[in-house]
Amino acid sequence: MRILHTSDWHLGRMLENINRIDEQKQFIDELCYIADHGVVDLVLVAGDIFDTYNPSSAAEELFYNAVERLNDGGKRAVIVIAGNHDSPERLCAASALAYKNGIILLGYPASDPGAYKVDCENINLVESGPGWMEINIKRCEHNAVLLTLPYPSESRLEQILSIDCTEEGLQQAYADKIGSIFARLGCKFRDDTVNLVTAHIFLRGGKESESERTLQVGGAMTVDPCSLPSNAHYAALGHLHRPQEVKNASCPAYYSGSPLAYSFSEADYCKAVYIVEAFPGKEAKIEEVFLNCGRPLRKWSAKNGIEEALRWCEEGRDCNAWIDLEIYTDRVLTMEEQKLLRELNQGIINIRPVIKCEIEEVIEYENREGKKIDELFREYYKFKTGTEISEELMEAFLEIINTDEEENGGEDIASEVS
Repeated sequence: MRILHTSDWHLGRMLENINRIDEQKQFIDELCYIADHGVVDLVLVAGDIFDTYNPSSAAEELFYNAVERLNDGGKRAVIVIAGNHDSPERLCAASALAYKNGIILLGYPASDPGAYKVDCENINLVESGPGWMEINIKRCEHNAVLLTLPYPSESRLEQILSIDCTEEGLQQAYADKIGSIFARLGCKFRDDTVNLVTAHIFLRGGKESESERTLQVGGAMTVDPCSLPSNAHYAALGHLHRPQEVKNASCPAYYSGSPLAYSFSEADYCKAVYIVEAFPGKEAKIEEVFLNCGRPLRKWSAKNGIEEALRWCEEGRDCNAWIDLEIYTDRVLTMEEQKLLRELNQGIINIRPVIKCEIEEVIEYENREGKKIDELFREYYKFKTGTEISEELMEAFLEIINTDEEENGGEDIASEVS
C-alpha cells in the first residue's frame, strides 16, 4: 500500500495583507500530480485544513475540489482529520456526501468513521470504532488499520484531565491521556495489516516555527514520542510547519509540515510531503517529496543603506519571492523612496528601517506638564526612531489631531499623550 501524507494546508491564510489562495491552488495541483504519478492508494491529511474556524467560501471550495481530485473518482481513499485551526463540525458538514466516494472526514478525537456508510466499489470500511478503522482498498493486497486522533484539546476530549492547575500537572495529565488512547487503540493493529496512525498533536522534540500561531505549542499540550504504538508502520502527524522526522519516537513518525511558508521565520525552508510504501511485517519505505509550489519567502538586510536595496531590486534579485526588507539608515525613509522600492520589486511586503545612532542619548525624566502636543510628539518620535520627525509627517499628525478635536467638540486631548 502506498500512502501520501500531507497536513497544515491553512487554506485562506494570508501573509500580512497578501491573499495567497492562488498559491494554495498551485499546491493542490502539485499534490494531485504527486498522488497520480506516485500511484498512491491512500491520502492522509493530518489537520489544519483551514486557517480559521470560519473559512472563506474560496477556501472551502478549494478544499472540496482538492479532496474530490485526490479521491480520483472513488479509486483512492482520503482520510481527513481536524486540527486546532479547524471547526470539527464545519469540516465534517459534507460527510454524508463525501463518505459515498471513500472520503472520510473526522472532527473529534473519538469520532467513529463508521458513522456514515462508505458506498464505493473500490473502497470498503471493513470495521471501525471511536478513533480507529480498518479499510480495504480494492487494488491493494492488504487492508490498513488506521488510528485517528483529530486535535485532542481538553474540550474536544470532553473531560477534565486534571484538577492540578500547575503547568507540570497539566502536562503530565495530558501526556498520560494521549498515551492511554494510543495504548488502548494499538491493540487493533494486526500482523497481516498495514498499521498507521494519523494525529494532530505536538510531540516533544519537534522543531517549531513562528507560523504555528497557537498558545499550546510547547506548553501543556505536548506528548511523549514514546507514546506512539511501537507496531505502527508509520505515524502521519500534523501541527508543526517544518517537514521533519520526530526523533526517539516508538515508530517512524513524521510531520509533513505546511505546503507554503506562512511566516518569514520559515524563509528558505524546503517544503515537502511524504510517500510511504508499507507491507505487513516489513519496515516501511519513506520518501520525502519536495514541493515547488508557491512563492518563497526571503529576508533582505541592506546594511549599506537604501542604495544597496535599490540595486538589488534593479538587478531582479528574488523577483518571484515575498520579501521582508530591512534597511540600515541614519534617517527616515521618504514615502517616495518606499514607493520606488515597491515599484521595482512588487514582492516587497515589509520595509523596516533600522536607524543607526552614532551617539546614544541619556534621556532623563522631565516634567511634561504644560508642553504642547506637537512638542510631545516630536520628542516621542525621536525617542522611538532616533531621528527628527519630518515636517511632512508632523503636518499629517497635526491634521489628525485637529480633526479629532473638532469631532470631540474641542476637548483638550494633549493630556492623553504621555
